[in-house]
Amino acid sequence: MDRKARIREYKDTPVAMGVFQIISKANGKMLIGSSVNLPAILNRYKAELKMGSHPNKALQGDWNNFGPGNFEFNKLELLKIPDDAAHDPAKDLRVLEELWIKRLSPFGDKGYNKPPKAGTV
Repeated sequence: MDRKARIREYKDTPVAMGVFQIISKANGKMLIGSSVNLPAILNRYKAELKMGSHPNKALQGDWNNFGPGNFEFNKLELLKIPDDAAHDPAKDLRVLEELWIKRLSPFGDKGYNKPPKAGTV
């Protein structure tokens, strides 16, 4: 396969989108999030944590204290890519993320997510 064909194949390959979890094996705390590009967001979070610049200070603090070997990065649920190319999956991802947050309650002693405001989730 020539270079142009490989590039075209790469660009045409759908990217996994869905809900992810970062969990500390040391204390069981977790962060739940979603993205239209799971591999990219997980790589970004890992890079931010390694550089000490992740915006979630509690997660960053535990990463610094426990070390990278004590964290798992998981894909919880993938969102099917719609056949309609014009469909924006952002709303679907928010709903899916809210369902996982409601199920796992990753707040306070259980997680790194901020608790929802009254009347949400």
